[in-house]
Order: sequence, then C-alpha cells, then structure tokens
Amino acid sequence: MPKRMYILDTNILIHDPEAFFGFSPEIVAIPTMVLEELDHFKTENSQRGRNARETIRHLDILRQKGSLSAGVQLDTGGMVQILFTPASDHCPTLDWPETPDNKILETAICMQKKGFDVIFITKDINMRVKADVLGLATQDYLKDVVSHDEFYKGWMTVQVPAVQLKKDSQGFLNELTQDYKFILNEYILLESQHNPFNYKLFRYTGSKNFKEIFVPDLKWNVRPRNPQQLIALDLLLDDSIKLVSLLGPAGTGKTFLTLVAGLHKVLIEQNYNKMLISRPVVPLGPDIGYLPGDLQEKLHSWMQPIYDNMDFLVHTANNKQNSSIYYEEEPREEPEKHRNKKDRKSNKHKEKRAEKSRSGFPSLDELSRQGKMSLEAITYMRGRSIPYQFIFIDEVQNLTPHEVKTIISRVGDGSKIVLAGDPYQIDSPYLDFTSNGLMVASQRFKNHGIFGTAFLTMSERSELSKLAGELL
Repeated sequence: MPKRMYILDTNILIHDPEAFFGFSPEIVAIPTMVLEELDHFKTENSQRGRNARETIRHLDILRQKGSLSAGVQLDTGGMVQILFTPASDHCPTLDWPETPDNKILETAICMQKKGFDVIFITKDINMRVKADVLGLATQDYLKDVVSHDEFYKGWMTVQVPAVQLKKDSQGFLNELTQDYKFILNEYILLESQHNPFNYKLFRYTGSKNFKEIFVPDLKWNVRPRNPQQLIALDLLLDDSIKLVSLLGPAGTGKTFLTLVAGLHKVLIEQNYNKMLISRPVVPLGPDIGYLPGDLQEKLHSWMQPIYDNMDFLVHTANNKQNSSIYYEEEPREEPEKHRNKKDRKSNKHKEKRAEKSRSGFPSLDELSRQGKMSLEAITYMRGRSIPYQFIFIDEVQNLTPHEVKTIISRVGDGSKIVLAGDPYQIDSPYLDFTSNGLMVASQRFKNHGIFGTAFLTMSERSELSKLAGELL
C-alpha cells in the first residue's frame, strides 16, 4: 500500500503556521517553491508576514533535529519533509506557464509518480480545480472548520400558545431540559404561535436554572428593536461575560449596540477605564500606512463605520435630551462681593464652556481626547496586555482563527472583549463561512460560562437596506 503524503500549499501555512503538526502519523511535505513564497512574505508588517516568519522559525527548529530533505520525525509521530522542484529528466513538466503555483503542482505530480499516495492541501479553490484536472487528490484545510450544521446561534425559538406566556414559565422550561441539552448562556425565546411580537426571553445559567431577560434601563433611551438585539445587549452589559461574539448580516445592529453598551459601561457605570476599538483592513492592504494622511487621518478613514454609528448614537441621545447625565453638573459658587473684573469674566467663559458640554453627547473625537476611547490598529495590539478596558473588534470574519487567538490572548484582568462580524461577507481570499476566526472562536468557546454569542438576523438599518438584503 503506497505511503500517504500530504503536500501543503503556501496559503495553508499563512493560514496556520503550525499546520504541519496536525497530520500525524503521515508525511507532510513542503515544496521549495512554498519556501520561496514564504521568504517573499516574511518582510511584511502584517499578519501574513508574521505567520510566514513563524512557519520559518518552526522549520529552523526542525532542521536542527535532522535533514529536512530526507524528512524529520515529529514528536507526534508524523514527518516533515522539504521537496525540491523536480528536474525535467526525472519527472515530466507541465505544459503550463512557469508560475509558482504550477511549480508546486509539478512537485506534487512528481511525488505521485514516485508511488506516494499524494493529497494536495490548499485553500485556493482554483488550485484545487487545477489539481483535480491533473488527477491529484486535493482537499481544503479542514482544521478549525465549523460546518453549517454545527453553527451555534446562541439562541433557540420555542413557539407556545399565548396563554403559556401569562403563566410561570419555569416549569415549562424544566420540561424542555428533558428533551434538549442547553448550552451555558444559551437563550430561549418563548414566542406566541400567532404573534411573534409577543414573547418572553430567558437565558440558561446552568443546573436547570433560567434567568428571564428584560429590556435594560439605558440612560440614552436606546431600546432593542427585536429579541436578538435584546440578547446582544444582555450579553454586552453583563460583566461576568468576558467574551461576546455578535454575528449577523449588515444592518442588524452589531456595531451600534456594542458602542451603546461599551460607552454605557465606561461613562455611566464606570466599570472600565476606556473603550478600545479596532478592525482589520483587509480590503485596503496589509497596514493603515497605505491610507493617506497622518496617523489620525488614517484612523479616521479606516474607522469610518465606527464614526457613522457614533454619529447616529449622538443624534439619538441628543434628540432624547438626556445625554447630560454623563456630565456631572458642578455646583456654582456665589460670586464674591469684591471679586475683580478679570476673575468674573474668566468664570463666565468657564460657565459657557461647561454649559456647551452639557448640551450634547460627546463626539468620538472628544471621547478620545478625554482618554475614554481609543481607535487602534490590530497590527499594533500584538504583544500587549490590555487590562480594565471594553475591547471591541469589528469585521472579525476577515481574520483567521490564529489571528483571533492572538487578539483574545491580549485581554488582561478586568477587561471584556467583543468580536463582531458578518460571516456571509468575507473579503479575505482564503476564508469562508466555515473557517473564519469569528465562527471558529464562537464554536470553541461554546458552553463556557464567560462566553456568550448572538446571531442577529433582522436588518434594522432602514427599510431600503432591509429590502436590498431581500431582493439583491
């Protein structure tokens, strides 16, 4: 029986630098052209560059244990081997353009002709098509993949007669536990059979206990528009939940709700020192250096969706005329009888500035100047420890599981982190619904007491936005 050999494409090692440790007890082979591409990427100041450097470091450690060209045995029982590009006199070459991809395929074909049971592993769909045309067995990289069937939404709906909603629901929920194994912090939506707007919401807290969820009393009079938004707010406002993942299509309120909850925690409850916001820049290049202007101008362009949501929050808060709750009104002193004119004039200016501040909700730039909010690039979060902050990472569907692991491991004592994104809208070429870091993290942390997730389904941005989602 021919010996099995897994040949890895470059994108696998960029996706997961430790990929070759997961194929025991088989041979894992890396063509020299893959090393050339890693060498090209290693100088980048991006996650791709870091993963390339980490892969090379792993190989450097392995070469000290033996010859990589002959194969180095791993502690897990497998073997890692470097494959040279075959010479034409040993293996036939492809009558295709001499591109790095085609040279990698030539190497795989050569090893197949030498009698190995070759399986080519790549996340590049076009490479899988090419390999299939050449008669090579090929697969996607299946580690850290969440199938559609395993997709955990964080809530379930149970339709009941309307009369059931008027009764004590604890007994009914206890009956449900006999037929369904609930997950910690999973939500149960008891919904009237004939009226979806008539419902009760509960969160499972373990040991057959359920907590009823009510609309939170927020100082800015922002209310959830549907049950899923209520679930999201409950998770965001609960300090015992250290990691929250919010998933859903555009317009469902992920960013807006997180801003509302984060600022409420920082400004009103003062449970965190400040709010830190970051998001990847996959469509714009590997780093914010590609954007025009100085650092603040780069961040403004890069964070425009955050500014848009902040503007909407400011508009909502100011219209409700209750945003002055954030500003504590200082008692005014009676003017001294003999206070000089200069002091009285200075005091009037101070009072005018204070009155101006109390007249409206602070903007994002004002919060940044006060040290209550910071906008940062994910690139610069590596190696840090971030304590006592409300951390919000947006567009996480464009990050790999390895990148998400790096970010979550930065969370220090007293901090909370929120990961949000749309798993149906992915800009990274080698990620999809099943393999992006947001989905994988949600699946891995499921059933842990400090984690909760919510899949938001209803667009609340505008009637036009909702219709576009349905028709287009």
